[in-house]
Amino acid sequence: MTPELFQEIITTYHRHGWKLRRVLLRPATRADLGDRLAELFSHARLIDSDIDALWFARGSYAGREAWELRLLAEQRYALFEAFEADESEEDREEARIEMENKMREHLTPSAR
Repeated sequence: MTPELFQEIITTYHRHGWKLRRVLLRPATRADLGDRLAELFSHARLIDSDIDALWFARGSYAGREAWELRLLAEQRYALFEAFEADESEEDREEARIEMENKMREHLTPSAR
């Protein structure tokens, strides 16, 4: 993954009305990006993680808020959830954690 690819993903989401809210980064990726971190992710919360992924959000119909977790990889993979306007932040955060866990499961080869 290159900084240019990160920027391309972010630009594509912005074009469709999404705002980058959170960035999940593995320590190695954070180190590789070095000085480019602030340039690429200036308005988002950086979170240490065992996966590289971006959280985007935008308004949705009927006052809902849509969140999408996009894997930072050549392979395009994302998970989507729309939250009700009156849904508590605690419930939203629980759903986001569940989505991150689903992404981890996707990245882990199943034992057969």
